Amino acid sequence: MIAFENVSKSFWTGQSRKVILDRASFRVELGNSLGILARNGTGKTTVINMMAGLEKPDEGRIIRTSRISFPLGFMGGIQSKHTATENARYIARLYSLDPDYVESFCRWLCGLGEYFDMPVGTYSSGMRARLSFALMLALEFDIYLVDEGMPSSTDVEFNRKAGQILRQRLKNATMVVVSHQPSTLEKFCRSAAVLRHGQLYMFDTLEEAKRLYDYEAHS
Repeated sequence: MIAFENVSKSFWTGQSRKVILDRASFRVELGNSLGILARNGTGKTTVINMMAGLEKPDEGRIIRTSRISFPLGFMGGIQSKHTATENARYIARLYSLDPDYVESFCRWLCGLGEYFDMPVGTYSSGMRARLSFALMLALEFDIYLVDEGMPSSTDVEFNRKAGQILRQRLKNATMVVVSHQPSTLEKFCRSAAVLRHGQLYMFDTLEEAKRLYDYEAHS
């Protein structure tokens, strides 16, 4: 479970204060994958980073009682000057896992060939996304956090293998997906929420959330 209790978060832009959350309270329960709809620039990445513990609230409490992933696409733990092998083994040690297993899993899933032993800084954006996704799947979590959907990859074999593993994991895990596109949420989420004016409005279905989201776009 992740619970936000009267959480506030804002940033000073240099001209005004941008409010992300204003005394917001909500919960993400295990077994109920949640999609969050939010316009670009409204703070959806900040919210998911707060769920992961990468950013702290200005006020209020965030309670975590489950194993929560780093956000898919977050590259903060990956060192560009090191190879994928070195990164995989380092992250395995951080999570007290077998480095040989994490390395072999990522090597198999990524399908990067000789690039796996080259510095990550030489990778294309698609190759980096594949490594990030593989590292997340190598570590088993109760709640997976995804910012703007699945990684963009033109590698058919990677998409097949990663999708199969993710579907298997989601039988016993929960996903939180934040996106500005409702279609991104349809594959993974039963319930949905809308981030709007510093509050997260929770709905039982994606259709209900889309009505508020569409209304806001035309109001």
